[in-house]
Amino acid sequence: MSRVRNLRVRPDLLYVASGWSTLVTDVRGRITGADPQGFFARNTRVLSVEQVAVNGREPVPFSTANVQGHAQLSYAEISDGETLPSRAAYLVTERFVGEGLRIRHTVVSFAQQLLTLRLGIRLAADFADTGEAERGRRVQCGAVGASWDAGVQELCLTYLRDDLDRAVLIRVRADAPVRYADGALTIGFALPPGASSRVDLTVEPVFDGERLPAPPASFTEPGDAAAGARARLTRELTRLGSTNFDVAAAWRCAVDDLALLPLGEPSGPTAPMAGLPIYQEIFGRDTMTASWQALLAGPTMLADSLRLIAHHLGRRIDDWRDEEPGKPLHEARRGPVSVLGLDPYTSYYGDWSTAPDFLVFLGQYFAWTGDLDILRELLPTARRALDWIDRYGDLDGDGFLEYRCRSRTGLKNQGWKDSDSAIVDEHGTIVPNPIATSELQAYWYAALRHAAVVLTATGHPAAGAVLVARAHRLRRRFHRAYWLPDLGCYAMALGPDKRPVRSVNSNDGHLLTTGIVPPRVAPAVARRLLAPDMFSGWGVRTLSAAHPAYNPFSYHRGSVWPVEAGTIGLGLARYGCWEHLHRVAEGMFAAAAIFEEHRLPEVLSGLPRDEQHPHPGVYPNSCSPQAWSASSIVALVQALLALRPAAPLRTIFVDPHLPEWLPDLRLEGVQVGGATVDLVVRRRRGGRTTVRARGDRIAVVRRPTVQARSTRRHQS
Repeated sequence: MSRVRNLRVRPDLLYVASGWSTLVTDVRGRITGADPQGFFARNTRVLSVEQVAVNGREPVPFSTANVQGHAQLSYAEISDGETLPSRAAYLVTERFVGEGLRIRHTVVSFAQQLLTLRLGIRLAADFADTGEAERGRRVQCGAVGASWDAGVQELCLTYLRDDLDRAVLIRVRADAPVRYADGALTIGFALPPGASSRVDLTVEPVFDGERLPAPPASFTEPGDAAAGARARLTRELTRLGSTNFDVAAAWRCAVDDLALLPLGEPSGPTAPMAGLPIYQEIFGRDTMTASWQALLAGPTMLADSLRLIAHHLGRRIDDWRDEEPGKPLHEARRGPVSVLGLDPYTSYYGDWSTAPDFLVFLGQYFAWTGDLDILRELLPTARRALDWIDRYGDLDGDGFLEYRCRSRTGLKNQGWKDSDSAIVDEHGTIVPNPIATSELQAYWYAALRHAAVVLTATGHPAAGAVLVARAHRLRRRFHRAYWLPDLGCYAMALGPDKRPVRSVNSNDGHLLTTGIVPPRVAPAVARRLLAPDMFSGWGVRTLSAAHPAYNPFSYHRGSVWPVEAGTIGLGLARYGCWEHLHRVAEGMFAAAAIFEEHRLPEVLSGLPRDEQHPHPGVYPNSCSPQAWSASSIVALVQALLALRPAAPLRTIFVDPHLPEWLPDLRLEGVQVGGATVDLVVRRRRGGRTTVRARGDRIAVVRRPTVQARSTRRHQS
């Protein structure tokens, strides 16, 4: 098979970000007016064109790169550098993203004579929504007014709509006089030999009277809330070394991306956005899932993600937003399409997984940290999430969670696979609402068990015991209703007629992770997930390749999601299915090695890994970086170690099984219960592993999981 390296997900774009702001340019660092280029603040494009000309000619950058995730630097030739005596001159462009944008153009002369240059900068704003720019189709629009204040050298571009207060102020500082006419700035320079001259632009959005400041010109960090969150995560996140270069590089890229993506929200500063360039928003399920999968790298993201969700619970019955009291937020955007009410996404609650996920991840956070203060702080939110599940989660009282979209522009599917065509029956027909998908029942099962721990730890053991009993009953009920013995897997869902949807799909990996699967059938479930129609060689397909609705480049009907690899890996480790785990992990690390910087995109295609397909390709509109694709790398390493924290016991349980291609792992700075330890795991001859720990005092105990021991008994 040919060796592919440095595959780019969006080969025509570069983008850098900080918090709620993103700069999207072409690969040369230009903002040409083409979609989806521009500077976006709070999901609104406030700079759609920045075209530079010198003496009427565009200098085309020959070198452009992102710096530290929030800045960009490019070089362009202005005059022929090979002419003698030298007439060389260059344009250096630096861009720095914070709440606003700072642009610095510096003309540098290496000529042996005076150069007379006229720099022109054409500027425009269209106030498009991020989604509109991504799709190249406007659903809201308006005229844009321009006014130039020569006294302060500031251009004001205003969106001329009575129902939306949006503007951008562009202030100019230059080493020469500045004129503005016909949409462009003009600055004339006379550069002596070896001299340079600079033009600074500060692009500061004004939303509802609030002016968002441009950051300082610093390649280290701008001084906004998101920058502080990035700095904290950079200091905290665990480091990994290995003689397997691809594993070490994938981990390094993953933690760097996780440190890059916090939104800087006051209620949860380090809570990550879903991904760039189009999911720069609060995304409840994605934010928490990424933070949970990344716990081996550090707990701060999950603490902040839980607090962020606690700050955004539903308060009323609102069909437009699919909102109900106590229901956690699914998505929150700030762009004009949402603010104008053309969609419900300023606060949209259309997801059934976020409430049980909150309970699961709160329990997981306690297992890693033993932090009773946060448990007590978030206990009221946990109770409200439980109340929402009991009041609204089971629409017909049949003992299973089923969703139904009420909003006319909301999400039809409100489980983990939320695209409109994700849930299909065995004939390829879309299943109508209400739908009880399998993974939702598993999340509920895990939520009951984790909520029981939370209640018990905070002084309510009787209430916790009730939830444990409910979980046991749900587990038995689920297996009877969903298990398909002839297929060796579980039904994708129960449809509105309560009949099983017999489509082989990836949800079973989620079931393994929660522990809802009886150990006697876990090996069959693992085998089905890794069968040729389900496992592409890179990862587990969302839908079987033998299904009539299979499409390898779809969103959820046969694509491969790295986030699922992390979750499935943890599930396989839970039941001791090591051979299957090693195949999943190898495929995902091999996929990471193909992409630029070892960065896994949001979604891979489901194409098979063979000679005809030397790389998997990606879903056409994939984000990269994507928070939960990064976190999947961390989760896979945790799965290979079968690492389970028990912070209240000051103990870490491990059962490492390293494959031949991964002879060692060295983790520096693992945090459990306030202790910080380094772990060194080595694979010896015959597959035996050794574990060595050093650091703060905490017990590291080798012990298989309960499910792994039970599975082994059933197989013997």
